[in-house]
Amino acid sequence: MTVFLQNLVNALQWGSFYALIAIGYSMVYSILMLFNFAHGDVFMTGAYIGCGIALLLVGLGSAGILVLPGWLVLVLTLLLAMVVTACLGMFIERVGYRPLRDAPRASAAITGLMIGIILETGNLILLGAQRVKFPALIQPVTYELGGVFVTNQKIMIVIVALGLALALHQFIRRTRWGMAMRAMAFDYAVVPLMGVPINRIAALTFALGSGLAAAAGILFGMAYPVLDPYMGIVFGWKSFVAAILGGRGSILGATLAGFLLGFIEIFVAMVFPSTLRDFIAYSIILLILVFRPYGLFGEPYSVRLRL
Repeated sequence: MTVFLQNLVNALQWGSFYALIAIGYSMVYSILMLFNFAHGDVFMTGAYIGCGIALLLVGLGSAGILVLPGWLVLVLTLLLAMVVTACLGMFIERVGYRPLRDAPRASAAITGLMIGIILETGNLILLGAQRVKFPALIQPVTYELGGVFVTNQKIMIVIVALGLALALHQFIRRTRWGMAMRAMAFDYAVVPLMGVPINRIAALTFALGSGLAAAAGILFGMAYPVLDPYMGIVFGWKSFVAAILGGRGSILGATLAGFLLGFIEIFVAMVFPSTLRDFIAYSIILLILVFRPYGLFGEPYSVRLRL
């Protein structure tokens, strides 16, 4: 039981990263009916942006110019990185996707792959191929509960991830912008004819998704403080699977599917050799989709695509 609970804690942390990234995939797919395959590299870029902001704030503190406690540095890093990465997401939508809005979906998918390559290559040109160490902003503290070890960082990561997902859910449900996003997700063709500004909604969608991806990148850097230019590839594809599993346009579904994928990966590795982790995990997901082809919280209308 102790081993099970310890792996449950690890799975909650691992699933937090997938959940935050998957929400961005699900939002773009539900509203604009396209797959933003650059989203994984936006996660990577957000992590590097957060690392740069954190190093700047720590450097200012060391020089005595702006001395801040570690928790405040973390909060400022999270907020500033989310804002900067949200602007990057809006730029990607404006330059990369908006000209292809009426093009076949395959063209937009290929564009997303190319944007991801541009982000990776730009990172390599600016910083080189070496890995970057994310600074330790808060002192790690370990708590033991019945033989289960939990750190303050793991607790923070899960709380922040769930808090951001809940905040976005409330924004979608209770604001006028959120109502417009839900309406466009229901009927993309008719809603713009009723005065909904499609360009603003598209930019807002990319901004929100990119901001959450940046938060996931910073939380990942706090837990595993080594950043790699290609870290977004694997996380991007796995989070894309989680978004499909959760169901089109469902914030709750993407969040739960992200945590579910984290649970499956951690517990499969606990029982079977790690080389079989992806094979068994995705076999389970495939089995779920056989019985729930629209995803856990998807609806039948959600499979209609503008080809």
